Amino acid sequence: MLIERIDHVQFAMPVGAEGRAREFYQGVLGIPEVLKPAQMAKRGGCWFERGELKVHLGAEAEFRAARKAHPAFRVTGLQLLTDKLNSLGYPLRSDEPVAGRARIQGEDPFGNRIEFMEAHVD
Repeated sequence: MLIERIDHVQFAMPVGAEGRAREFYQGVLGIPEVLKPAQMAKRGGCWFERGELKVHLGAEAEFRAARKAHPAFRVTGLQLLTDKLNSLGYPLRSDEPVAGRARIQGEDPFGNRIEFMEAHVD
């Protein structure tokens, strides 16, 4: 047996909040929305994918944001992303570099924690 890699990350979101998810994940982060399989689409939520980057959001009636558990997205242009998120009013926290990577902590529109990291450029 060998676990090869993570296929996708799934967050929960409030029921009916697909528009806000699209604004953030597709509009702000630039991850295109893909159609969910028909049997899953009826459950609500939405999927965003580009190549091997896959972020799925599922609608949850008793939604509670993930405050500790989180994905860490590798990015190019961390400062540009930081400026963009700040200009749009998304809360950010700077964090100490780890393993040669600059990083910030943020949240999606639902309060789910997300880390953004970029290799240091000296």
